[in-house]
Amino acid sequence: MPSASMLTERLRQLAPEAVAFGIIGAGNTLLYLAITYVAMGIGPVKASVLATVITTTLAYVANRYWTYRHHTRTALRREYTMFFGFNLIGMVIQSGMTALGKYGLHLSEHDDKLKLLGMTTIGIVIGTIFRFWAYRTFVFLKPPVDGHEGAITDMDATAGFAELSAIDEPGSAANLDLRPELDPR
Repeated sequence: MPSASMLTERLRQLAPEAVAFGIIGAGNTLLYLAITYVAMGIGPVKASVLATVITTTLAYVANRYWTYRHHTRTALRREYTMFFGFNLIGMVIQSGMTALGKYGLHLSEHDDKLKLLGMTTIGIVIGTIFRFWAYRTFVFLKPPVDGHEGAITDMDATAGFAELSAIDEPGSAANLDLRPELDPR
C-alpha cells in the first residue's frame, strides 16, 4: 500500500499534466458545444459527431505539443491513429449520452436544446476521464527512465525512425544513448 508521501508526490507530478489537459479540454469543450449548437439542425447526434471530428485534431496538436511535450515521441501516424481511436470511443460515450437524451428521454432539438447539451456535457465528463487515462497509458508514452529507448521504437519502424531522427539538445541523454547504436564499428 503506498504511503501518503508517495501518493502526494505522484499527485504533484500528475498535476501539471492534468491542468494542461484540463485547459485544452475546456477550450475544446466550448468549441465542441458551439459547433454542436450551431449544427443542431442536421440532428443532434450528427452534430455531436461533426464537432468531435473537428475538435479531435485540435486536441491532438495541443496535447502533443503542450500537455505531453516531455513524453517520448513516436510516429505521428501511430500517435494520431491511437488518439483518434480513443477519441472515437469518447465520442461514442458523448454521443451515447446525447442519444439517451434524444431517444431515451424524448428530448427535442427544437424545444430542449439546453437539456440535450446538458446530457452531452455529462457524456463529455465521462469521456474526458476515459481520454485522460487512455492518452497517458497508450498514446503519449512516458519517457524511458532506464535508457532503453529501443523498447519504444520496436513498436513500429516509423517510430524507430522518428526516435533516431528526433532533434534533441546536443549532449542530451537520448543522443548519447543512440550514438553507440548508430556507430557501425
